[in-house]
Amino acid sequence: MKKSIAFLYGVFAYIVFLFAFLYAIGFVGNFIVPKSIDSGTETTFMEAFLVNALLLGIFAIQHSIMARPAFKKWWTNIINPAIERSTFVLLSSLALLLIYWQWQPMTSIVWKAENQAAAMILNGVYFFGWLVVFLSTFMINHFDLFGLKQVFDNLLNKQFQHPKFKTNFFYKIVRHPIMLGFIIAFWATPVMTLGHIIFSVTTTIYIYIAVKFLEEKDLRKFHGEAYEEYQKKVPMLIPFIGKRN
Repeated sequence: MKKSIAFLYGVFAYIVFLFAFLYAIGFVGNFIVPKSIDSGTETTFMEAFLVNALLLGIFAIQHSIMARPAFKKWWTNIINPAIERSTFVLLSSLALLLIYWQWQPMTSIVWKAENQAAAMILNGVYFFGWLVVFLSTFMINHFDLFGLKQVFDNLLNKQFQHPKFKTNFFYKIVRHPIMLGFIIAFWATPVMTLGHIIFSVTTTIYIYIAVKFLEEKDLRKFHGEAYEEYQKKVPMLIPFIGKRN
């Protein structure tokens, strides 16, 4: 019974993630969704800036702390290890939903593509960025990354095995194509508002710091020499620039 509940919990967490991911496409790009990065009632600059900084900070702190091996080791002494990843995914998704809900628009225009063809190209690049994110998850192990494999193995009484280190497709070009896809999507817009550029600058800086000083360190420790050799051959975020740690 406990294993069935853990499985249903993992499925629920994945559904929430999927909703948050799809909503993000509309939120950042100002497409379809009822509340986007540039919609809503505008307040003062300082109020909007402080609220948005707090929202992004909540996500960054939650995501960074819960992704660390030391936290996972402590956390799995409290909860079932099979739902550790699902819990991380669920809380990260809820932090994103909080951003979508409470984000304060700052609609002063920084730049705007007046040419229709240029606007279409930028929108195409925007969706390309999200496609890179989505495809990159399957080039490692999508269902492991978002906790479904762990709860499914637990349901079947199978010992969970971490996926082997592999560098398929996009991972032969950059070490973190998921993060590269996010950066592309966050910056490719025909209309860049003040709120959007603050969002893009903040998330890009966070991605670089988190990848460079946290995730890369964890990956070297976990995979050892294999990852160190990988670092020497493949750039971290910017393709085709040779070795970059």
